[in-house]
Amino acid sequence: MPLTHKPSAQSGAIPLLYPNVSNVFLGDVVATSNDKPIAGGFFRMEKGTPLVYTYTYDEVKIILEGSCSITDEAGTKVMAKPGDVFLFPNGTTITFESEDYLLAFYAGQRPQL
Repeated sequence: MPLTHKPSAQSGAIPLLYPNVSNVFLGDVVATSNDKPIAGGFFRMEKGTPLVYTYTYDEVKIILEGSCSITDEAGTKVMAKPGDVFLFPNGTTITFESEDYLLAFYAGQRPQL
């Protein structure tokens, strides 16, 4: 199978994640369609409403720009900054909140959205 190349993928528009949350954007850029799918793309959050999300799959997120606080259901809170890498296991509930904006790349073990 040949490789997939998405030149300048980060420069494209990222769609809203939820229609009722105006400050969170997510867009898959690449995905596989086999029996163990994986999808990757960009996550952007701007200042505003915190996002509380429960993962139904394993995901890795790499912070590219900006910052945000990331808090798990146990109360562990981390200030995410560029270069940080996070692993969110299936079943984990995370609260994301940014005072400015955050841009991250993610890869999740799920089908393309």
